[in-house]
Amino acid sequence: MFKHVPWASHEDAKPSEGNQEEEKSLTTILNIDQRGDLTLLIASIMASMRKAVELNFDPNVAFSSSLNKSKASEDEKIMNKDTDPATADVNKLDEEKKLREQRQKELAAPKMKELKEEALRFIDQWRSNVIERIGSIVNSKEEASSQMESAPAKAPIINAAQDKKANPIATEAAATDTALKEIFPPIDTPLSSLEEPTRILILHSTLLLLLSLEHYIAPSRVLLLHLTSSLHLSLSVLTDDEEKIAKGLLEAAKHMSGESETQKKAEENKHSRKWKVGLASVAGAALIGVTGGLAAPLVAAGVGSVMGGLGLGATAAAGYLGAVAGSTVIVGGLFGAYGGKMTGEMMDAYAKEVSDFAFLPVKDKPNPLTSTNKDSSSHEKDIKDPVSDSSKPLSPSSATAIDDPSSRRLRVTIGISGWLTDAADVTSPWHVLGTNAEVFALRYELEALMNLGNSMQAMISSAAWGYAKSEMIKHTIFAELTAALWPLALLKISRLVDNPFSIAKSRSDKAGELLADALINKAQGERPVTLIGYSLGARVIYSCLMSLARRKAFGLVESAVLIGAPCPSTTGDWRVMRSVVASRLVNVYSDNDYILGFLYRTSSIQYGVAGLQKIEGLPDVMNLDVSETVSGHLRYRYLVGSILKTIGFEDVDPKAVEAEAAKLKKMDEEEEERSLADKAKAQGK
Repeated sequence: MFKHVPWASHEDAKPSEGNQEEEKSLTTILNIDQRGDLTLLIASIMASMRKAVELNFDPNVAFSSSLNKSKASEDEKIMNKDTDPATADVNKLDEEKKLREQRQKELAAPKMKELKEEALRFIDQWRSNVIERIGSIVNSKEEASSQMESAPAKAPIINAAQDKKANPIATEAAATDTALKEIFPPIDTPLSSLEEPTRILILHSTLLLLLSLEHYIAPSRVLLLHLTSSLHLSLSVLTDDEEKIAKGLLEAAKHMSGESETQKKAEENKHSRKWKVGLASVAGAALIGVTGGLAAPLVAAGVGSVMGGLGLGATAAAGYLGAVAGSTVIVGGLFGAYGGKMTGEMMDAYAKEVSDFAFLPVKDKPNPLTSTNKDSSSHEKDIKDPVSDSSKPLSPSSATAIDDPSSRRLRVTIGISGWLTDAADVTSPWHVLGTNAEVFALRYELEALMNLGNSMQAMISSAAWGYAKSEMIKHTIFAELTAALWPLALLKISRLVDNPFSIAKSRSDKAGELLADALINKAQGERPVTLIGYSLGARVIYSCLMSLARRKAFGLVESAVLIGAPCPSTTGDWRVMRSVVASRLVNVYSDNDYILGFLYRTSSIQYGVAGLQKIEGLPDVMNLDVSETVSGHLRYRYLVGSILKTIGFEDVDPKAVEAEAAKLKKMDEEEEERSLADKAKAQGK
């Protein structure tokens, strides 16, 4: 039936007589009922994912059942069987009703309705492609499609309705596997009782089948995360498999030849503007060492070498990968070899206003907190020097950090610092991230961010700030914001930070737009991207996600973590952001962050400040309250790792987190010494 599709030939080919027992595939390890269980499980997971999209646009989410079941008068509310008349808070119900009506009006806006329709259209198209691919291997396209239509939509796939309050340094995060099941609740399936090697082979085969769609977008990884949870496997099984496949595909691609394809791509790129980014076109085909010849299919032995050790037969592996197994262009595109192009209009619109924009591989930079190398001049030069000629890709020698197949991954994480006091601050906060993904730091507007960082340091070191802080703690931060109760002494030195913050905030918005363009134009390939940023780095993410939503660019971002974000906290904005994040959207805030409150006081405070408060009314947005440990905005620089551990982030380097904590402790001790010295000096006078 599927003889003419690119993936059919390998799967339909029968193994040789002598290799019969060694060859394994989904059709040999699973009986017909189990194969039906697999397609049903995948269909159920995708139905839950679709339900999560619907709930993001549901005005009734997060309201009490009494209100949802009763839409009318106070008497009807009190008479509702779910409401206890003796304890009913009618005023609260009235307030919720008004809020729900407000959200209904918000969701009825044409732009919001269009966003919902496009988000559902995207997820439905992806579901259809996935189930057709799975069905073509496991049973049949018709049976799989039928199961997709009838699969129950269970609890939403993201269970992030929790509002956490934790001490990121003192509190150990839940084990990664426990966090996996909390965030991606398992769906009951008979397959979970199979032997572990069989369950691992199911997960491995599904990953190959998803890659055969010629991309590995964010929803595909969310599907695999939930499949991992439902099969009761450790998350390390998936991440190890992703790492092995990434390395194997690129190693195997070196043995292909691809002159016709690569020349065609080179010709296309020659006549287009390149991104002014540190990975501009990733040196084209040099990424995978391709120099010539028409792309040839991987031989079975080659695929077996690439995917070996997991029990899947070489013939089946090649069949599951489909066209990916025989095309250097597809493999290169997956990892960003031909991405990074942009139109002249995009470049002209943003590059004039955003300088130094580049992705820097963190792996290739020393960590100042742990490095014993005192000579950081070359590191600082690498960070400070912008890409001078945006029309030229990096040379192969300049792409050493990304040219090694062993360093490549199927996922990308981009960290964005919010201010700088040293050139190394561009990359050093992101050494806390592990090696399960390719980690990049986004460099932009070095001068503006350095000015902001130095200005904030000068402000908090001033005597005026010391006095003002003692006055500010007498009020809540929102009283300060809304009633303009800032101490006069602080307002007198506001010129130190107001202009640098205003400039850096504006440039961060532009950088977010440029980042969105980079992702849309595949600067990082066809891989899921996780965005993490603190302070104005979080503002970049806010701008990026809003831009992606305006352009209906779904499936690019897997997760986003905004830490101390100087951006609105309105439900409407975060609903829009949530629509383009496939997995987790996290807001980390502190209501003791007076520095952020003071910096943001001249902005649109009527829309709230995400870095100071929780996001209301969106169960799929996780809120983490770090008020007990974040008494000042500058502490976030050394709390990134511990915050990520607290939310159960899957890839954190414990040694780097310990180094962060030690540095923060030293800073606190030095600040305490300065405070005591200032008091002694004042008393001496």
